[in-house]
Amino acid sequence: MNNNENENHALPKTHPRYQSLKYRHKIIEGVKELVVAEAGLIAHGRGECFDYILGERTNIYAKKAINAAVAMLLLANKPVISVNGNTAALVPEELVKLSDAINAPLEINLFYQKKGRIDAIRKVLEDAGAKNILGIDKEKMTGLDNLESNRRFVDVVGIYQGDCIFVPLEDGDRTEALKKIGKKVIAIDLNPISRTAIWADITIVDNIVRALPEMVNLAHGLKETNKSQLKEIIDSFNNKKNIQDTLELIKDYIDTQKEDAFKILKT
Repeated sequence: MNNNENENHALPKTHPRYQSLKYRHKIIEGVKELVVAEAGLIAHGRGECFDYILGERTNIYAKKAINAAVAMLLLANKPVISVNGNTAALVPEELVKLSDAINAPLEINLFYQKKGRIDAIRKVLEDAGAKNILGIDKEKMTGLDNLESNRRFVDVVGIYQGDCIFVPLEDGDRTEALKKIGKKVIAIDLNPISRTAIWADITIVDNIVRALPEMVNLAHGLKETNKSQLKEIIDSFNNKKNIQDTLELIKDYIDTQKEDAFKILKT
């Protein structure tokens, strides 16, 4: 049993933070195995904070975004799923299942390209059953002109040619860059006012550990839906309004929690 398993075993499932702590330890273990960059720990902690004020549940607006996202991926000619370290550490099996369900390759794309990271992430994905992994052959990579970071390097048969790019746990720079060259972008971001969230065509404001299984199930359910119906689902979705509604939901949740907290303090 590895250290991560020992720590999870010591944490009782009745602990109110059990699920959150379980995934936190996955990220920590990911750092040890080179899958997650050190900065990924900070990003995950920031996400935990937003998830907390979302009530740690998939709300109605997240479900609307998931529905539109899956429809867009199924309607795309060349969908691609971008994979970074945190995503690979948290939901490798779900990434593979979604890849299979929508017939989209997985492409490893990293900001921090520490030696050995790509191989470590590839192994995680292969162990989860992935067969079609892009972003691992330097000779097949090209750069995006309007981006300066390491994220500019993309696979010529993957993101470079793709028309719809799914970018869970993404950075705003590349989301903006992809939009400027005409790509449709779907994001998962727990921060509803990040640049990623604002720039994306569809923003799923939810924890990836909940959103990905929902997307996999829905992809199988919508697979036989005709193109006109899928287009109708997309056209009826307004990303800006959905984000605004999510912000209102956060505000209402915080107000409720504030009242509940004061009631506890008075007892």
